[in-house]
Amino acid sequence: MTFYPEERIALFIDGANLHAAARALGFDIDYKRLLQLFGEKGRLIRAFYYTALIEDQEYSPLRPLVDWLDYNGYTMVTKPTKEYTDAMGRRKVKGNMDIELAIDVMEMAQYLDHIVLFSGDGDFRRLVDAVQKKGVRVTVVSTIRSTPPMVADELRRQADMFLELQDLAPQIMRHREDLPPRPGQAVGQMSDSNA
Repeated sequence: MTFYPEERIALFIDGANLHAAARALGFDIDYKRLLQLFGEKGRLIRAFYYTALIEDQEYSPLRPLVDWLDYNGYTMVTKPTKEYTDAMGRRKVKGNMDIELAIDVMEMAQYLDHIVLFSGDGDFRRLVDAVQKKGVRVTVVSTIRSTPPMVADELRRQADMFLELQDLAPQIMRHREDLPPRPGQAVGQMSDSNA
């Protein structure tokens, strides 16, 4: 990885995309270790995490993670999912956060030297191009080692650097002895290794 100590860095994490990529590679992410890793690479200004949440559910499996991230250095960007019925009469849930992520990248670009985008979504290629024209370097973190690859080729080619998620796994993976938060456990009671 080519990062410079004086660089102003921000992380933009497409939560669903990163989760799917890590699962495809067979590991869970320790978000505290991820923050520490990039905090050592330069001046970490902000770490954004984007996810849609299903409302009107008694318990959401994402809620403990969202709460932990919110209290431990991440800027959470969430919105409720939308429910609709497709042409075949099937109930579908939609929760795309691409617009929110793109707007935040464009608004933050003037304050940054290096953007780290955790997504493989090819729709972000034009966004990457736009911020590069403002003089901001962009690193994309995803995987080409899953079947099928989780990163769009055009996004990978547009980025200044591509980091293979599997290569980062030893530094950011949650170890088996780390327990996930228990349902009903207060956030303040969680151990540091629970993210």
